[in-house]
Order: sequence, then C-alpha cells, then structure tokens
Amino acid sequence: MVAGMSTGWIGHFPNYRARRLRRTAALRRLVRETTLEAGQLVLPLFARSGRKARRPVSSMPGVFQLSPDEVAREAEKAHALGVPAVILFGIPERKDEKASGAFARNGIVQQTVRLLKKELPDLIVMTDVCLCEYMSHGHCGIVSKEQGGEVANDLTLPLLARTALSHAEAGADVVAPSDMMDGRVGAIRRELDRHGLSGTPILSYAAKFASAYYGPFREAAESAPKFGDRRSYQMDGANAREALREVALDIAEGADMVMVKPALAYLDVLYRVKTEFGFPTGAYAVSGEYAMMKAAAARGWIDERAVTLESLRAMRRAGADFIITYAAAEAARWLQEGA
Repeated sequence: MVAGMSTGWIGHFPNYRARRLRRTAALRRLVRETTLEAGQLVLPLFARSGRKARRPVSSMPGVFQLSPDEVAREAEKAHALGVPAVILFGIPERKDEKASGAFARNGIVQQTVRLLKKELPDLIVMTDVCLCEYMSHGHCGIVSKEQGGEVANDLTLPLLARTALSHAEAGADVVAPSDMMDGRVGAIRRELDRHGLSGTPILSYAAKFASAYYGPFREAAESAPKFGDRRSYQMDGANAREALREVALDIAEGADMVMVKPALAYLDVLYRVKTEFGFPTGAYAVSGEYAMMKAAAARGWIDERAVTLESLRAMRRAGADFIITYAAAEAARWLQEGA
C-alpha cells in the first residue's frame, strides 16, 4: 500500500495497468524507485603485517588477509570502480588481555591508514573500533575476574576511546565502534574532542545483533572468542524495539551515522531505524551472507550477480544510505556493466 492512500485507492484509477511500465528495460529504469550505485558501497579489508602478503580466507572466496601494500592495491582497484570508501580490520602479530595492539601508534590499522591516506587521499578510510581481534581471549572488552569472567563494560570504555583516537590521529576519516559496550560512543566523542579531533565522524554499529551469520568473519579476523559467546553484549535477534533504544542512545552520545548489522535478516529493523530517526544509516552485508551466496553460486544453484545485486537493492529499499559489503568491488563492476 502506498503511504497516505487507503486500501481502496485503486478503484479511483480504473484504467491503471501496472505492467505497461514494465514492458522494456528502459521503462523499468525510468520509474525505478530505488537506486543502487557504486558510490553507496563500502569495502571491508583485513590488514596484517608483512609485504606482498595475500592470505586467503577459506570460507570467503575472494577475500584475503592483506599486508598494508596489498590493502592499498585492493582499495585502489575498488576506488577506480567508483567505490568511495573502505573499512579496515586489523590482525595483530601478538594478542594480550589488554588489547595493546589496538591502540599502538604503529599498530597494523594505524600503519595501513597512514599508507592509504598517502596513496589514495580521496578514498574515505573508515576503521572498525573493537578489541576482539587484539584480545588473547577474543572478547570485545576487558574480562573481569572480579565480575565472574564477564566482559567489564566500564573498564573497556577507555581502551575503546584510546583506540579510536589512535585511528583518527593516523588519519582515519571515520571511526566505527562495533563492540556494543554501553556508553562507548560518548567516551569516544569526548576523547576525540579533547584532542582537537571534533571533526572526525563516528559511525556507530548501533544495532549489532548476536548473529550466527558472523562465522566466516571470525576466521578472517581471527577473532573467535576462546570461551563463552558475545550474547551478553550484542543484541538479542528477537528484539526490534530494543534496537531503536540503542540507536537513540548512540545518537544522543554523539554518533553521526548509525548502522544495522547483519543486513538481510534484519531489514525490518533497518527500515524502522531509518524511518524513526532519519539519520545517515548503514547496513552491513555480513560474512555469512557473502559466503552463502558464493557457495551457492559455485554449485550453480543461483546467479551470483543477480542475487547479490537484488540483496543490495533490498537493503537500499529498506532504508540503507550506504552498505558495507565484501562484494563491493564486484557489485561496482556489475553496475558499470549496466546490471
């Protein structure tokens, strides 16, 4: 039903025939309600130490752990196809219980940011701000023995703020906290402002659900928790109204953009977030979605190009202003070809 019209509106237009405007590709393009463009896509990249290193991720065909020079090469190819942004994840050489590599001045993300901003100054460089890849136990925050081995929210906030600051100081255009600790957006905003970086936007993973779709990512980022799970801090997949509260809190704390993750299984949440707040809203087409499409396409069960673009358009139709997707470069090329 069209917004603002009653269910009986069609009776006022007895000569209306929907199929007239579907007859040719040109007509369909002319009246298409939702656009999908390369400029709305963000490519995730995984950085690790070394040079000319490309370590394949077995569960994600076409995705690699890359040395900084190879990250720059992949980013350049995507940018040439019209993809305006990348988001970086780091795989450190060493992990500990304080996530020291996350905020090290010469950490892997910080090195890669500096290289990208030098070689591709027009590229938007986003950085994922989380501690799981850097923690020896794989959780997104400090594990407190005093709290029975739980992730300690308030002890984690200074480390997240310090990590975001180190990314911004290295030249990141956008910092994106994904940890789901309460209050982290406010802590990061205060730290950036205190150091003269008030112009650095925060993209909050505001509605990040505890999802079974993250499995391949944990291989790519080497971030699987060594014990337990993340359900005590990531959202319950059954809750949509709670997602709106999470988004409202992050906006109040200073988030400039918000995101829903995963995308396809939570399109209803994405729609409600965009409708309720009207803020720049992203969707993350996560690793499990990508891996399933690749696996089905490899077996000839689906048309990879058609299914990928249809899925991305669904995210746009639901309200996403931009989409983080491992298929960003491929999708950009298909769109150039007139898909």
